[in-house]
Amino acid sequence: MNGTMEKDILKLALSGHIDSTNAPAMEAEVMEAREKQPHSGLILDLKELTYISSAGLRVVLRLRKLEPALRLINVSAEVYEILEMTGFTEMMPVEKAYRTISIEGCEAIGRGANGTVYRIDKDTVVKVYRNADCLPDVQRERELARKAFVLGIPTAIPYDVVRVGESYGSVFELLNSRSFSKLIAADPSGMDTYVDLYVDLMKKMHTTHVKPGDMPEMKGVALDWVRFLRDYLPAEQAEKLVALVEEVPERDTMLHGDYHTNNIVMQNNEVLIIDMDTLCVGHPIFELASMYLGFVAFGELDHNVTVQFLKMPYETAVLFWKKALAKYLGTQDPETVRAVEEKAMVIGYARLMRRTIRRNGFDTEEGRANIQLCKSRLAELLSRVDTLTF
Repeated sequence: MNGTMEKDILKLALSGHIDSTNAPAMEAEVMEAREKQPHSGLILDLKELTYISSAGLRVVLRLRKLEPALRLINVSAEVYEILEMTGFTEMMPVEKAYRTISIEGCEAIGRGANGTVYRIDKDTVVKVYRNADCLPDVQRERELARKAFVLGIPTAIPYDVVRVGESYGSVFELLNSRSFSKLIAADPSGMDTYVDLYVDLMKKMHTTHVKPGDMPEMKGVALDWVRFLRDYLPAEQAEKLVALVEEVPERDTMLHGDYHTNNIVMQNNEVLIIDMDTLCVGHPIFELASMYLGFVAFGELDHNVTVQFLKMPYETAVLFWKKALAKYLGTQDPETVRAVEEKAMVIGYARLMRRTIRRNGFDTEEGRANIQLCKSRLAELLSRVDTLTF
């Protein structure tokens, strides 16, 4: 048995086959290692463990009574199945062993708030999370995607979790798929077709009801954004902004939360939505605000941001936004479209301002310019926007 210390945590590696014949010896070794090395927590690394019987499981149970924070890591699929079937995965943290892949030389086909999506080959992509301690995020997104799929939303279901460097990734099967961003960039004359498909899928999501508690509520997240700005906006503007969001009615219908053309793909003539970690419920104005950010506000001061993000010219992105909004609202009346756009802009610029400040925007010229843009836009909009609903 190998033992190491990592930040006051004792890690013991078990190997081979544990059954009634050797479980007592294994338990004695573990107890001896515990007594010899003072520690604040214990991890059992099961990477080399091929089997564990009920006798071995009872040893783990006795050990957990002595070590309440006990964790099992690098568990093979075979051993994990035993632990899951016997209920151990519900009693203590149990982490599967994950295969390792490399993204060296792979094309980045999309970037979101929490990670980057790479194409591994013509059939598969992997979303690599930025946060190294992201397993809960990976599992959360997989569960959200599953719930959306069950409710009839056409999405790619992640079928594997992998290690990518120091972080983790979710692997999806996307056969011969191309994002709407790439399709529009390759054929701008076909934009209207993609607008129709894009809006049809969005409307399907926005009319899909979700059971209470199954997905986060977007209104609460938006309230956090605008309350943060109380320290950075004139008091009258800040309080009106908070009041506007507070007055948005609750909705139990689905939102994607990051609905742009990188996240909509065409696979064998079927439209799919990907990158489901922002899935939530709420009023459509929150979706439109996110869209305005992606297509317009992010690249407003530097159009290259849009080119790098959406792989299309800024002017094309803005045109797509305007066409999609009009299609979604079912009207070509410019005053009606503009009124809803301004509502989306209020939340969009509030979110962008908060995001920039939290990313140390005051420390850079670019950040300060973005903050000033948001402040001026919000001052103008808040002088005439009296409701965010439509």
